Amino acid sequence: MFRPKTLVGPLVAALLLASCSSGEPATTTARAKGTVNIDIHAWVGYEAQAAVLAYLLKHELGYEVKTRPMKEADSWKDFESGKVDVIVESWGHNDLKQEYIEKRKVALSAGLTGNKGVIGWYVPEWMVKKYPDITDYRNLNKYARLFRTEKSGNAGQVLDGDPTFVTNDEALVKNLGLNYRVVYSGSEDALIKAAEAATKNRRPLLMYFYEPQWLFTKVRLVKIALPAYAVGCDDDAVKVACDYPPYLLDKIVSRRFAETGGPAYELVRNFNWTNDDQNTVASDMINEKLPAEEAARRWVEENEIVWKDWIPR
Repeated sequence: MFRPKTLVGPLVAALLLASCSSGEPATTTARAKGTVNIDIHAWVGYEAQAAVLAYLLKHELGYEVKTRPMKEADSWKDFESGKVDVIVESWGHNDLKQEYIEKRKVALSAGLTGNKGVIGWYVPEWMVKKYPDITDYRNLNKYARLFRTEKSGNAGQVLDGDPTFVTNDEALVKNLGLNYRVVYSGSEDALIKAAEAATKNRRPLLMYFYEPQWLFTKVRLVKIALPAYAVGCDDDAVKVACDYPPYLLDKIVSRRFAETGGPAYELVRNFNWTNDDQNTVASDMINEKLPAEEAARRWVEENEIVWKDWIPR
């Protein structure tokens, strides 16, 4: 990500790890056909998608699934060794694609996920009602004092998530001449809690955030209009002065898995759903406190018409 480079935290990742590696027999076969290694990245939408794929691989195709929490860049490094077969959601990362797909030829894209990714800056809706012009980045300096915190000092604060997420925010602040400082909260979970508190307590907040994200079904946030994105405007990370591009998220697999993964690879390649689908599973994990596999099972049972065509014949 990011990105839309987001953390629900070790607990959810651990639940997913336990559920996917439990060794339960698949419903369609008494013996696993093989093992699929899926890395888990630190945002709940990713975890939701991984949970559904893992559930179908196990219960429809009879594979064992092993997962491990990893940072995005570290996953790409392990394609060649075979430690990871699948990254279920990739946000851009043209540099990593150049290195591992084009140059080393150890990975490839397995097609789009169907999700449409958006990264940007957001404020609570109540702030827009009180300060109607705040959504224009050219007016942000006028309101910088509202966003001051202990960590930002005399500058306004832009609250980011994990510093490993896809972010241009430090360059944006500098190149747009904004009297702000980027402060890293450390996780998706921290961003979510900040947004909830800012809405409930009418506390000023300017934050980095993204879609798809279940939080938009619970909290009203409004996106700041940064300078419009144009192709190439973000090529030089130091000089970025434009909004984030629209992201068509894709799945990345090891070349070895693509060549030898059989039906498992076909399922990953065929997987395609919507932001609403992902948000439904993610919301069940967070708001209903369902273990990842249980949230996946619920979605699978209610959406056979969606996933049935993903299953290789």
